[in-house]
Amino acid sequence: MSFRLAAYAVCVEEGRVLLARHVGPDGESTWTLPGGRVEHAEDPFDAVIREVAEETGCDAVVERLLGVDSRVIPAEIARAGVKHQNIGIFYQVRITGGELRPEPNGETAESVWTPFDAVAGLCRSSLVDIGIALARTTPVTGHVPPVTVGDLIRH
Repeated sequence: MSFRLAAYAVCVEEGRVLLARHVGPDGESTWTLPGGRVEHAEDPFDAVIREVAEETGCDAVVERLLGVDSRVIPAEIARAGVKHQNIGIFYQVRITGGELRPEPNGETAESVWTPFDAVAGLCRSSLVDIGIALARTTPVTGHVPPVTVGDLIRH
């Protein structure tokens, strides 16, 4: 089984959420939240700020912890073909400067502010739905029900 610890930014402003379009090795695009792997010995708080800068070109500050999501993806649908556990730490983040741009030499082709009502029509990572649910409901436990994967929602 593989394992990944990741930190994700939920940037919400005026009824919009900041999304990043990730392009996989097969050329397939999926919209997701800015964020990614926490490096060895890196604090997730620092990782989310680094990831926002790398993927979007923007400076950010963390406003609060929203919650933690732990999911196990079965081998038959995991990208690498092996059972995979992803632990995602979701932070409410505010953009303080910079300009949106593609990730230089990276997998993020673009980042855009997306109205909430437009998100449902996008081919997106389940992380988007979890992040929005956490931002809208701010559950005391930091836990939201699992997101059903299928149709436009992917792992």
